[in-house]
Amino acid sequence: MKNILTFFILLSFLSCKTKERVDSIVINGNVYTVNKEFENAEAFAIKDGKFLEVGSSKALQDKYVADTIIDAKGKTILPGFIDAHCHFYRMGLGEQKVKLEGTKSFDEVIQKLVDFQKEKNSSFITGRGWDQNDWEVKEFPTKDKLDSIFPNTPVAIGRVDGHALLVNQAAINLTTLDENTHVNGGEILKVNGKLTGVLIDAAMGIVRNIIPEPSIQESVAALKDAQKICFDLGLTTVDDAGLNRETIEMIDSLQKTGDLTMRVYAMVSASKENIDYYLNKGIIKTEKLNVRSFKFYGDGALGSRGAMLREPYSDQPGHLGLLVNSIETLNETAERISNSEYQMNTHAIGDSANHAVLNTYKRVLKGKPNRRWRLEHAQIISPEDFEHFSDIIPSIQPTHATSDMYWAENRVGAERIKGGYAFKDLLKAYGKVALGTDFPVENVSPFLTFYAAVARQDLDQYPEGGFQMENALSREETLKGMTIWAAYSNFEEDEKGSIEAGKFADFIILDKDIMAVEASEIPKIKVINTFVDGKIK
Repeated sequence: MKNILTFFILLSFLSCKTKERVDSIVINGNVYTVNKEFENAEAFAIKDGKFLEVGSSKALQDKYVADTIIDAKGKTILPGFIDAHCHFYRMGLGEQKVKLEGTKSFDEVIQKLVDFQKEKNSSFITGRGWDQNDWEVKEFPTKDKLDSIFPNTPVAIGRVDGHALLVNQAAINLTTLDENTHVNGGEILKVNGKLTGVLIDAAMGIVRNIIPEPSIQESVAALKDAQKICFDLGLTTVDDAGLNRETIEMIDSLQKTGDLTMRVYAMVSASKENIDYYLNKGIIKTEKLNVRSFKFYGDGALGSRGAMLREPYSDQPGHLGLLVNSIETLNETAERISNSEYQMNTHAIGDSANHAVLNTYKRVLKGKPNRRWRLEHAQIISPEDFEHFSDIIPSIQPTHATSDMYWAENRVGAERIKGGYAFKDLLKAYGKVALGTDFPVENVSPFLTFYAAVARQDLDQYPEGGFQMENALSREETLKGMTIWAAYSNFEEDEKGSIEAGKFADFIILDKDIMAVEASEIPKIKVINTFVDGKIK
């Protein structure tokens, strides 16, 4: 009897000794792995910040031992969301400025500015988020009220899409801007020959150049504020679309000290200076930062009638929009980047801009496969141009469709709108789509992205039945677009985007099953926990 007891004690001891020690094990989850087979799992083990093995709760607990066991209690677990096109740093800076999103009139904008100034007493008032399409009077505002209320304090407030700026006379007085100023790639709106204070696209630079730069402390605070907002919503990687060298180096520095743990895919603003520097330096890649792409602007935005169309705007005859950069600059820039390992990601919204960019890409990439160049937004596409996305990644933002659907058809007419926000057609053309939000142009929430992609409705469930539902995405396609396909668009599919052995342990736990709840419930889903490198954020 004593020998038998000794045998079982020894057997138990040897069994424990053979178990591999890991950092943590997550059990009892409803895990959507988003692997090639889109398999479900129940548990996974994490070691050194990466997924070690995925399987059943019993099998992993039999094989591994860990000090930390996380019981998901049946909750849904997904790979961390990736926002394939956003403005992470800009959103953080916006936390320090006047927030004008959702205003229903210009009077409400004015009141927010007055309230802000009472609290901050700023020497130069800045903010963003107004949208005249949300107002009863759907016309661009003028500077008259700003001049009256803020005669001596410069004011510069951006439209929601970032493609129009309203400034007052005090701001204009700090520049050389007058009624005779002309800017290539931009518009200066006038009424009866007088400045209205509205500057569109490249013309915005006249005033932006004299707005005080944020201090280092303000920039650091902006990045940390943006990180908290994103982690709370389950985002673990952000593609920041248009950063300068100084900001990229600040991000890298904060990541190295551990003050910033968000993974950032940095699209470098495609100025000549930046292109010269980064092409000479080459790709920069760490576990948290990836610098291997340039953000180039083709045209403006549809909401401010800056998107370049092949035929005039339906609601403004004779007006075609504008190219922010000339065709010559587009061709020269694409040629340079094509001879490097860098990716080119071009903002193109109107059908003319999309057509021009696709043709340029096709020419310079001939004989250069798998370059993964991206077309950012791809909002209005001519029928014959969809086939040209066969080797160009559509990087699209589903909530643009549900924000713009109230007025987009007025801009382009009943025929052209059929090629608008055509997510399914773009998916069919390339086989993948990278999904993002363009925040802070749109709401940062990835759940609104998901909802807009599958339901094509706003939060009031308008329009009934969904907007052009033939271009809705399935839930599986949407989840892939927000995880593994977004990772692919960043050349990062081997290290993130799915819950698989060897990849970073970036994952989120949700309070509801996003793949099964009623569509109307998707925007209400909450993130219970966000993990990066297996550590809770």
